[in-house]
Parts: sequence; C-alpha cells; structure tokens
Amino acid sequence: MEQLFNIDFKNISSSSKKEALERRKNFELFLKTGLPNKKDENWKFSDLNSIISKNFKEITNYDDLRIDEEIELINDFDHNHIILINGVFKSCDISFEEKEKVKIDSLKSLEGLSNQSSNNLQNLNQALSLGGFNLEVQKDYKCKKPIIIYNYFNSNLENKIINNSNQIKLNQNSELILIEYNISEKCKFLKNTFEKIYMNKGSELKTFVIQKTKSNGYFYKNISGSQDYNSTYQKFILSSGLKFNKLEINMDLEKENASCYILSGLSLGKEEHQEIKTRINHMAPNCKSYQKIKNVLENDSKGVYQGKIFVKDNAQKTDAYQLSKALILDDKAEFNAKPELEIYADDVKCSHGSTSGSIDEDAIHYLMTRGIELPMAKKLLINGFINEIFENIPEEKLKKFLEKNIIEQVNAI
Repeated sequence: MEQLFNIDFKNISSSSKKEALERRKNFELFLKTGLPNKKDENWKFSDLNSIISKNFKEITNYDDLRIDEEIELINDFDHNHIILINGVFKSCDISFEEKEKVKIDSLKSLEGLSNQSSNNLQNLNQALSLGGFNLEVQKDYKCKKPIIIYNYFNSNLENKIINNSNQIKLNQNSELILIEYNISEKCKFLKNTFEKIYMNKGSELKTFVIQKTKSNGYFYKNISGSQDYNSTYQKFILSSGLKFNKLEINMDLEKENASCYILSGLSLGKEEHQEIKTRINHMAPNCKSYQKIKNVLENDSKGVYQGKIFVKDNAQKTDAYQLSKALILDDKAEFNAKPELEIYADDVKCSHGSTSGSIDEDAIHYLMTRGIELPMAKKLLINGFINEIFENIPEEKLKKFLEKNIIEQVNAI
C-alpha cells in the first residue's frame, strides 16, 4: 500500500503542529489496513483495493491549489451557487437569498466529521483533506432558489487523490434544494469525500447529484446524517457516466415523524461500475423511509445496490419501503442487490424487493409498429424506466432540466 500511495505532507497546510501530527497519524492508520476489499462484507461487490491497484501504478496527493478556472453556469433556471475546484472551496454567490439567513464558507476544521473510525477511508480523508464547504440555513428560512454546487475537476488530476469534507446544517423549519453538479476533464484520479448532514425540527432538504460529463474518475462518498422531529430528507442520484462510484448513505431518523427518501436512476455504459449502499436507521416511532433504485446496464457495466432498513425496538408505526430494479441490456452486464431488514419493533410496515430483467420485447414491437425505429424505441423505454423517479418533483423548471439530463445520459450509453 505504501508503494501505491506516494504522499507529500509538505503540500498539506495544517493550522497547528498538533493537526499536522494528527494527519500523519491518520495516514499511518490507513496504511495498516489499506483500501477496503471484498473480505469486508460492505465491499464484497466493489473490491476497491483490486480496482485501484489495477488502474493506478502510483497515486500522489493533489498539490496545485491554483483554482482560477471559469465555470460555465447553468442558465435553465435561476439559482445560487457554490464553486469547488478539485474539491477545494473557491467561491459562492447567494444573491437570491437574504445573506444573513444562509451561511456558506470553506470548511477548515475537520472536527465533528471523525465519528466513523471503523471506515478506513475516513482515516485517509482525515489525513489528506483539503477542506470542502460548510453550509448552514438559519431558523425559519426557506431558500427562494436552489443552490448548485459546481464540482469541477480539471486536467491537473492525473493519478492524483483528492480528499474533502463537507458539512450541511438546516436549522428549525428551514428549507433548501441543493444540486451537486459534477464536471470532469478527461483524466484518471481518485476522490474521497465525507459529508455530515444535520436536520433540525421541521426542516426539509432536497438534494440532487448530477454528472454533466463522462469521467475517468474513481469516486467514493460517505454521507451520514441525523434527522429531528418532522424533518424531511430527499436524495435523487443521477450520477451516470463515472468510471467508478460508490455512494454510502447512513441516515438516523432520531425523532418522531422524520422521513427519508432516496431515489436513483442510473444509465451505466462500458466499463462503468456504480454502487449505492444505504442504511436507514428508524430510531423513533412514526417515521417513514422510501427507497427506489433503478439501473440501466449496457455493455460490461456493473451496478450494485446494498440497502439496509434498521428499526429500533421503540420505533413503532415505522413505514419503510425499499425496491431496486435493473434493466439489463447486455449479457456481459451485471447487477447485484442485497436488501436487508433488521426489525426489533412489532407494529411496523416494512417491505423490500429487487427485480432485474431485459427490455420488454412486446413494448419494442408496439413502438416499431408505430413507425419508431429500434434504437429510438429502446431509448424511449429506457427514459420511461428512469423518469419515474421524478414524479414527485413539483418544481417544473428543475424537473425539465433533470429530464433533459437523463435523455443526454441515455443517449451516451
């Protein structure tokens, strides 16, 4: 592992000698175990050690902090924005909001993000993180426009690793739509991100992950969050086009009437591998979770979904639903699903399921008899398969933008 990672700590700024020592200590802890592999149950379908070792001869840390790229902004709808260059906070513009109500700045301190020591990738993150962003919405404030995070990766990242950490806090009765918009140049790199979400009483957060361009990057992101009474968290995952991506989501529904929704629609093409792993912890009565994961798999792509619903003994009246579906378009494509229920309460409504299959030949025939050629008929059915996850998005301009993005992704496979 030491031969693979060639890390120069001189290029990592630390606020104190103590922090510098902590970084080195965390890196040594990481080296003892190394990258996760299939011996770990959580990584049985995505052996990261094998994947990275096959595709990288040497990995160095990112040391060029010049971030002067100009980003082309989306003009489909009005929005605020945050700009990250190679994971580093560059700037923000919240001109549509009351500025004292929304706080955005660079996340300098990593304290409070180190509560998952069992995950060795966090040791790596704590050792090498260059910081990300800190976002807080004040009490009773409902953001007027979405905030888009322009997550840009430039061509200086060949064979580099970047680590960053983000923190999002919604105070009581606040609301926010947050869109992560990833833009990559054609280079091979590794990105390791940890993100904490705090949702106070009555708050509502909708988040979207969108990939604008195909990427040769290898991405891992861990999201952990806590939800207070009557809070709502919605996550839409549309990150097609990545060489490798694993997204872990761990949400604690800590107080009554909290609800969590995770919906995904992915179109995976040649040599693309994506995994979504979720754990929704129902810790209080009358909470709800809903998960629907959809994959379209072409060529030799690989899709993975591991989802666990945990229900504590006092979490009566839990309503939890989990479903994964895969549309497999090629014999070489692979889909793995591992749904789990762990229930200790007796008055609950919980269900899970997983289905996979090929495209409906009768539907293809029907469309072709109406004069639609075979390639277009397939694309129409794929679009319909994925677009179902947008049914509950009331913002019309945002919905049209997402649907347009899905069409572009389907056309690219």
